[in-house]
Amino acid sequence: MIRESDLTIEQASIRDTVLAGDYYIKIVNKGQTFRILDLEGNQAADTLFYNAENPIERYSAMDTIREQGNIYLTAGSTLMSNECNPMLEITADTCGRHDTVGGACATESNTVRYALEKKCMHACRDSWMLAVAENEEYGLSKVDITHNINFFMNVPVTPEGKLTFEDGLSDAGKYVEMKALMDVIVLISNCPQLNNPCNAYNPTPIEVLIWD
Repeated sequence: MIRESDLTIEQASIRDTVLAGDYYIKIVNKGQTFRILDLEGNQAADTLFYNAENPIERYSAMDTIREQGNIYLTAGSTLMSNECNPMLEITADTCGRHDTVGGACATESNTVRYALEKKCMHACRDSWMLAVAENEEYGLSKVDITHNINFFMNVPVTPEGKLTFEDGLSDAGKYVEMKALMDVIVLISNCPQLNNPCNAYNPTPIEVLIWD
């Protein structure tokens, strides 16, 4: 569902640019709203969420899909935790659909999907691993890298129940905006993928904005 935001960029308290292949980690407090902005279009932002007070509680694709009865996320979707607590609500979305079943790229999946020589290419799981290693204050480790959301990514389900990776639905300037329903750790890998059309074979920056 397409829904424009009432917030203006000038009112944002934080604006951070995340280059392609980089990670972003920050706490968004309960009541704050944050936006992921696709600056150049067709980019994929692989995102994990954790309860900032107890990171064992984290975003759950299964609970979110079950509660909303839909595998795609958009305005009006509530992101649920593995303890079935509401974590965030998508309050605005100009893309219209986001993937929560396709998972994140890894060196292993690059090898299986594409070719053996792709194994050493950078992947989202590498970015998350680097993020948790360089930011110990958040209390995360590699075992905490579980279900993720692929914002802006287009992963249709075929009539046979298979997943396909298609050209993205996003364009330059499109965004998704969420209100935090608890204090959450936001961990984003701005996808460096070069092998599928999720970002038009050309990874580009995103911007993250936060409003109090």
